[in-house]
Amino acid sequence: MLVMVAEDDGLHRAFVRNIIEHLWPGNVEVIETGRGDVAMDLARNREPPYVVLDLQLPKATGIEVARSIWHRRADTHILFWSNFADESYVRGVARIVPPGTVYGYVLKSASEEGMRSALRGVFAEGHCIIDREVRGIQHRVQDRLEGITDSEYESLLDVALGLTDKAIATRRGLSTRGAQARIRHLYEKLGVAVPEEGAGEGGSLFNSRTRAICLALARGLINADALRRAQESLDAWLAQTATRKE
Repeated sequence: MLVMVAEDDGLHRAFVRNIIEHLWPGNVEVIETGRGDVAMDLARNREPPYVVLDLQLPKATGIEVARSIWHRRADTHILFWSNFADESYVRGVARIVPPGTVYGYVLKSASEEGMRSALRGVFAEGHCIIDREVRGIQHRVQDRLEGITDSEYESLLDVALGLTDKAIATRRGLSTRGAQARIRHLYEKLGVAVPEEGAGEGGSLFNSRTRAICLALARGLINADALRRAQESLDAWLAQTATRKE
C-alpha cells in the first residue's frame, strides 16, 4: 500500500504518517513532501493510489496537485486535509473531482480519531468522507435559489480583478447588459444593496463592486489562491486576445 502525504508542516506530516502506519502496520509505504510541485512529480513517478493533500502548499496548490493527479489517474483516492472550509476551496474541489471518484475533505481541527476514521473510510472502505462544516457549504453552493452559480462566480472573480462591465461581457461572450444582469444577480445573493437601474451610486452608502468583494472575502467565496488562479487565467486570455489582433 503506497500513500503520499503532501503537507508543508512537518509536525502535521508526522501526525498523519503515524496514524497511517498504525492503521496498516507493516503494510504501507508513506512518501512525503512539503511542496506542491514536488507532489506532482512524486505522483507522476510513483503513482500512489492514496493521497493525503493539504490545500495550501507552496509552488502549487492542493487543487492544482489534485487536478494533475486525477488527470492521469481518476481512480486515485485523495483525502483533502485543510485548515479552511472556505467556499472558494469547496468550489475548487467540486470542480475537479471526476465522476464516481472516492475522496474526502477533512478539517485539521478534527480529532485524531476523526482523522483515523476519515483515512480508513476513504482509503480502505471506499467511502466519501466530508466534514460536516464542508458539507453545509456544499449544500449552499448547490442551492439553486441562494447558491452562487458558476457563471456568477466567474463574474465575481472578474469584478475582483477590476474588469469593467464591458470587459466582462467581451471575455464571457455576453452583451454588456447581459454582463450587468449577471452581476446584479450576484449582488442580490451577496446581500449588496443594488441602485435602481440608471440611477448610479450617488445616493448609495457603499460602492457596490467594492462591497461585493468585501462580503465575498468575509464569506470565504474568494481568497488569495482563487485570485491568483483567476489572474493567471486572465493573463492567458489577454495574451490570446492580443495575438488575435496582430
